[in-house]
Formats: sequence, structure tokens, C-alpha cells
Amino acid sequence: MSPERADEVTELLNAAGKGESGALERVLPLVYSELRQLAESYFRSERPDHTLQTTALVHEAYLRLVNAPNLAWQNRRHFFGIAAQAMRQILVDHARQHGAEKRGGGRQVTLEDHAAEVTTHSEDILGVDEALHRLAALSPRAARVVELRYFAGLSIEETAETLDVSVATVKRDWVSARAWLQRELG
Repeated sequence: MSPERADEVTELLNAAGKGESGALERVLPLVYSELRQLAESYFRSERPDHTLQTTALVHEAYLRLVNAPNLAWQNRRHFFGIAAQAMRQILVDHARQHGAEKRGGGRQVTLEDHAAEVTTHSEDILGVDEALHRLAALSPRAARVVELRYFAGLSIEETAETLDVSVATVKRDWVSARAWLQRELG
């Protein structure tokens, strides 16, 4: 996305946060391709016959964002972080509806530094979601770092900016959260 377009998205998100009617609806055409790329990253390792499709995931997530009460958007990165959370929750809900197992039957979920490359088998999503809830009880910021890096695909620097903490803090949280999740997901 060009810097001008990113600024336009931020301006529209700020206007939406101030209650300007229709501002959030005007964001969709500007961010649709990025939302679609985010959704596609969730489906890269999914089984080919998955009943939920990329377009449906994008639209469902966007509807949740538009209908969320009292969301004050900080910027474009914040929007995509929240969109990633919404997509994750939709996939978790979908997996639960289809009676997925709690764990991945021996498949291993990895949290590599290239965080946007997500393994999203239904069982994996449920396991990661459950582990993230446990991590959030211990360290809410570390859980948020994982969400932004792993699900939204933000860089260390973008995550630090979004959370308003130092890059060093994000690096520490990322390393410790990954180690903790690796043990939990074993």
C-alpha cells in the first residue's frame, strides 16, 4: 500500500473513531486486498476441502469490525491487528462447530520469525487459541505480541509501535512467548 493510501486509511479510521458516519465503510475498498492476503495466509496450510473460503473469512471479519461497538482505531496497523484477531476467532469458532479435536494429532505448530506463514489446520487453531488464552492470563502483553506477530504478520518494529513499547521489549516478549507456546503446544 502506498504511503498516501495508508494515510487515507488512517484518516478514515480516525474519522470512524470519532463517529463519522460511513467512514469505516469507505475503508473496505482501500484495505480489501490486504485483508484478503491476511486471510489467504491463514489458509495456506489448510486442507483443500475446508468449508470456509478466503472471501467469506474477509467479509465476516470486516462485518465484525464494522459492528464492533466503541472501537477507537489508532492507525492502519491497529486495524489489521484487530482484523487478524477477528479472523482468528472466526476460524476458531468454525473449527469448534465442526467438532475438531483439541490438539493436532501429532502435527506441530511452529512460531517462526516469519510469522505470517501460519499453519491453520482446525486442530492447530484450537490449540493455539487455547494456549494464547492461557498465556494472556500470565502475560497479556506477550499474548498480544504473539497475536500481532503470528496472526497479523507485523514486524518487531511495527508491533512495538502498535503496543507503544520499545523494540527490545517486543523482542523479549516474542522470544519468551514463543518458548512458552512451544512447550504448551509440544
